[in-house]
Amino acid sequence: MKLTEYSIKRPVTSWMFTLLLLIGGIIAYNGLGRLEDPSFTIKQAMITTAYPGASPTQVEEEVTYLLENAVQQLPYVDYVTSISSAGFSQIIIEMKSTYRQNDLKQIWDELRRKVTDIAGQLPPGAATPTVIDEFGDVYGVLLAVNGDGYSYEELKDYVDYLRRELVLIDGVGKVTVAGEQQEEVVVEISRNKLSALGIPASHIFELLETQNQVSNAGSIKVDSEYIRLHPTGEFSSVKELEGLLVSKSGTSQLVYLGDVASVSRAYAEVPNNIINYNNHEALLLGISFSTGVNVIDIGEAIKQRMTELEYVRPVGIEINSVYNQPTEVDNSMQSFMLSLVEAVLIVIAVLLIFMGLKSGVLIGLILLLTVFGSFIFMKIFDIELQRISLGALIIALGMLVDNAIVITEGILIGLKKGQTKLQAALEITRQTNLPLLGATVIAITAFAPIGLSSDASGEFAGSLFWVLFISLLLSWVTAITLTPFFADLMFKESTVIRDTNDADAELYHGVIFTVYKAILHLCMRFRVVTIIMMVALFAIAIVGFGQVKQSFFPPSNTPMFYLDYWRYQGSDIRETQADIKSIQRYLMQQDLVEQVTSTTGQGAPRFMLTYAPEKSYAAFGQVIVRVQDRESLPKVMADLRDYMNNHYPQAQFKVKRMEIGPSTDAKIEARFSGPDPDELRRLASQAIAVLQSDPGAHNIRHDWRQRSKVIRPQFNEAMARRVGISKQDVDQLLLTTFSGQQVGLYREGTRLLPIIARAPKDERLTIDSLPELQIYSSATNAYVPITQVTSGFKTDWEDSLIIRRDRKRTITVMADHDVLGDETAATLFNRIKPEVEAIPLPSGYQLEWGGEDESSRDAKAALFGGLPLGYLCMFIITVLLFNSVRAPLVIWATVPLALIGVSFGLLVMGAPFSFMALLGLLSLSGMLIKNGIVLVDQINLELSLGKDPYLAVFHSAISRVRPVAMAAITTILGMIPLLFDAFFQSMAVTIMFGLGFATILTLIVVPVLYTIFYRIPRPTHNKV
Repeated sequence: MKLTEYSIKRPVTSWMFTLLLLIGGIIAYNGLGRLEDPSFTIKQAMITTAYPGASPTQVEEEVTYLLENAVQQLPYVDYVTSISSAGFSQIIIEMKSTYRQNDLKQIWDELRRKVTDIAGQLPPGAATPTVIDEFGDVYGVLLAVNGDGYSYEELKDYVDYLRRELVLIDGVGKVTVAGEQQEEVVVEISRNKLSALGIPASHIFELLETQNQVSNAGSIKVDSEYIRLHPTGEFSSVKELEGLLVSKSGTSQLVYLGDVASVSRAYAEVPNNIINYNNHEALLLGISFSTGVNVIDIGEAIKQRMTELEYVRPVGIEINSVYNQPTEVDNSMQSFMLSLVEAVLIVIAVLLIFMGLKSGVLIGLILLLTVFGSFIFMKIFDIELQRISLGALIIALGMLVDNAIVITEGILIGLKKGQTKLQAALEITRQTNLPLLGATVIAITAFAPIGLSSDASGEFAGSLFWVLFISLLLSWVTAITLTPFFADLMFKESTVIRDTNDADAELYHGVIFTVYKAILHLCMRFRVVTIIMMVALFAIAIVGFGQVKQSFFPPSNTPMFYLDYWRYQGSDIRETQADIKSIQRYLMQQDLVEQVTSTTGQGAPRFMLTYAPEKSYAAFGQVIVRVQDRESLPKVMADLRDYMNNHYPQAQFKVKRMEIGPSTDAKIEARFSGPDPDELRRLASQAIAVLQSDPGAHNIRHDWRQRSKVIRPQFNEAMARRVGISKQDVDQLLLTTFSGQQVGLYREGTRLLPIIARAPKDERLTIDSLPELQIYSSATNAYVPITQVTSGFKTDWEDSLIIRRDRKRTITVMADHDVLGDETAATLFNRIKPEVEAIPLPSGYQLEWGGEDESSRDAKAALFGGLPLGYLCMFIITVLLFNSVRAPLVIWATVPLALIGVSFGLLVMGAPFSFMALLGLLSLSGMLIKNGIVLVDQINLELSLGKDPYLAVFHSAISRVRPVAMAAITTILGMIPLLFDAFFQSMAVTIMFGLGFATILTLIVVPVLYTIFYRIPRPTHNKV
């Protein structure tokens, strides 16, 4: 082949190519971006709309319904979910998985236009909808800032300073703060004093709203100047508000606000979100990275800048790391690079043992050059170093040497037969370059479905295909160029055996070849029996595969876990926080726990891709726990679960590991859809009863949660009209008396603080004293008891959460398997599925399965969507290689044999058949076909030389034992480091056992099938 001849005769060019791969690879490696996990796009946006005072049903019908209808018209939408609660609408839009990050900017713009167009149709009192398209931003550095004796305001001032400084660092994308408490100006107005003075509260509210309002007073011309007018009267301090004159105009008595109210600064009485770090009040500072950067380098830059800013940090304020992606990435990279080096050393050691010193060094050198060359193309195509891409390199290692082994083996055989080094190199490359190229393309194509999958799982694991694509193609190039070049330098033309039979005798002697010859000869004589045995083994494997555990993605290795905690629906967030603090105290007493961070009211900022922040619920709290090491996780989680069961039996809680890959709220989700909330709750209760009867089901709940109480003052319109009081007046009275009403804004520099009017603490009545309230009557200019305009107070129950999916009311029953046990979610799901599906559904109601089952189905559907085309391409290539149909059929008939080893391996190792194991199973087809091509091509070559057909098949199989077995052994042993990685373990087991068994069987079955398909007769005498 010309490339081979050129490489040998132009050593300067070959050395330059070698140095380019070596030096360029080292430079490219140092410049590659580094991540812990591959980036995938969170294709979600959220629309939030406040509708103060509205019931959940009113929010659903008057706000959520309109927005859902508008959003659903977008062609990009996959599904829409919504949560309607009292006074608040949350709509989550999930875009179709085919869209990527670059597409979303335009999609979010169209979404905003849709929402803006419909906003005018929302009812009076509803706020302008807010579109949050940064829902998927990942803040890889999450810092907790706390300090004993410091107020939230002091912490916030310091955090704001840090935010301004850190966002300027190159490579930092955004900086966010969580846990901020809203500071307010509180005006506590005594209703007793107002009643005595006859001053209506509305009069004070109007003054507070207008007095500090910015308004234009115009300008005046004075001579040649035009001077702006700006009257005084604005408040320069909070205490000045007490000097506001509130007496009615025309009265002789001057009454100031300070006479009837106290004015102070305070934080919102009912916070939205509370953050604690190690049981201290804290703020979270989240830092996100720009795309395509080396997060380890950016992490160092952040650390250096924080050190430089240390002089600004007030004494007593502490900054602690909740999650540091650069550190995690660095640890992960070190672990993966160690695995990669181990795999390379294992492969080279195998080559040295089985191929000899020179051959082993030669192929090991080619392997290293191919790996370094792959780094160059990864840099060109912006493929970062992360879990998947490094795993792909480890998977590829064994396959990268396949082509070089075949070429090296061929050169050695040529030299044994008396050829010169150049002749041997040219002959083997001429014979095998196209078959090896075809086999390489087939091996690549076997991984194509994951690279071309449109699903989130495909986006997550897609770099697996592209790295294999790059490295395997490069391995073919180095095999036909650099391998002959270095063979020419390293091998000598010393051993010359002219006779072909003598050469074969020297090359294929030894115990292994003798045993293999005997078994092969026996199987080729008794072909039918051999095929029957293979079919029987395959049938046993199928039965055994039914006993293999099933899963989707494994948990993360990071030594962190979560506790999700839910009080009963309708709980006050302060009570939820009290429970969370108690749980934190328990955790802080555990020796294996390093740090505890909690967030109450909603989830934390998204600090890793697979973390899904919980939406806003007062009854929700989450504890993020870091332990000493991964081995400590089961004990701490088990102890915490026991503690929760003993101390919080009334609450719902969930202990869960960090996830790798796309995750769902619960592993098992049964979604019931229909119009009537009562019927939905009845169906959910039946499904929950099924789950509760199974001891393997944990964390059983549904997302509508409990109904909550609502107090309904019975407004008497006729009586109210007589005294000039409206329903709005009653609402305002209740709001001001209990929660507090915003009546204006206080301006302070860059901040606008809401002015909240409410009753003093001693006048904020209990629920039993509601009838004692007094309301101002504009008709009588006096206060009247609230009982004059109401006929009583009634307590009802309401659905405080109304959840919809694709515009239909949907209640989701959720459960999980025991995360501390051996059973997988798929096993539990398969057990409870028939019973849940047996629940009779009324007309108009339907059941859908979500959770891990849905994610797995979607991922497999996307994967299998490209599978037929990929396999068709692979088959066409084999047909083109041999210009025949029978030869490809012989090769493809061996592919199912991989299942024999896969079933055995997964059962023996106790590994689940996960999504990554499925990828491994699909990739095995490419590896086996590649081996089959090498073997059948050799058979055709021997036949073309005029050999007896039976001998040609027999000798070809013997001559291909070393390259085929070596390719399998290097791949299998190179995968050993991946056995200790939770993410790749099931894939490693699948490939190692599948390839091992299938290679042994292929060396037997391919010759047997070839003799059957081509009707090669048995020998009448001992030809072998």
